[in-house]
Amino acid sequence: MSKGVITITDAEFASEVLAADQPVLVYFWASWCGPCKLMAPLMNVAAEKYSDRLKIVKMEVDPNPNSVKTYQVEGVPALRLIASKKLKASTEGVIGKEKLLGWLDENLNN
Repeated sequence: MSKGVITITDAEFASEVLAADQPVLVYFWASWCGPCKLMAPLMNVAAEKYSDRLKIVKMEVDPNPNSVKTYQVEGVPALRLIASKKLKASTEGVIGKEKLLGWLDENLNN
C-alpha cells in the first residue's frame, strides 16, 4: 500500500484522491504558515503508522485554489479525510500527535 506522503496538485486530485482504493488524508498547507511546519512531520508519522490502510497526500493551498474551494479550506493547516470519493471527516488548525492519531483511529474505524 501507500508509503510516505505524496505531494499533489489540483490536476492530480481526481487520480490520486478520488480514484484511490483506500481512504485518503489530504493535508492542506502553505509555505508561509508557521503552524504547518509543526504539523508536517506528523504526516510522516501517520503515513508510517497507517501505511496499510491510508494514503496521505499534501497540497499547498495557494497554487491549488480549486481543491481548496471544493473542500472549503478556510485556514491552514487543514485535514480532509476522503473515502469512496466522499468527505468523511475534516479538521482545521494545529493538532498534536496523540490527537491526530486518535482522530484518524476514530474516523478510519467508523
